Amino acid sequence: MTSWRIVRIVAGTFVLLSLALGTPGSPWFVSPWWLAFTAFVGANLLQSGITQWCIMESILRKFGVRGGA
Repeated sequence: MTSWRIVRIVAGTFVLLSLALGTPGSPWFVSPWWLAFTAFVGANLLQSGITQWCIMESILRKFGVRGGA
């Protein structure tokens, strides 16, 4: 699996998890502050789309995961 694919899977998982934990109507609601984590993930995705640089992808490559397409 390539680094770009792992980044997208992890980002999607983080968004869904933080929405489940931060939305008052969710059965797993903990605190609305989890929505700040959703915003953080979204901001990082936006930043990486603009700058073509992602810290998580850099970390994955240091662990030996091959780069994206």
